[in-house]
Amino acid sequence: MPRDLPEQIHQQRRDLGERIRVLRSGARKTQEAFAEMTGIDRRTLQRIERGTSDPRFSDLLLIARALEMTVSDLVQE
Repeated sequence: MPRDLPEQIHQQRRDLGERIRVLRSGARKTQEAFAEMTGIDRRTLQRIERGTSDPRFSDLLLIARALEMTVSDLVQE
């Protein structure tokens, strides 16, 4: 179900994915280990980190919990 989104939205999604990747790496977790910690499928996590997928709010909650932060802190610009 493709959507025509403004480029700004695509960029923000990529920025969020990069932030998640950096925080995960800083926590010394591989994608596989992080996926296991969060219960999010590894392929889904890869798409989120690449910014090619819109994460569900529940995914953001799981990611933030695993990183010991709030969703607000996770998505801050």
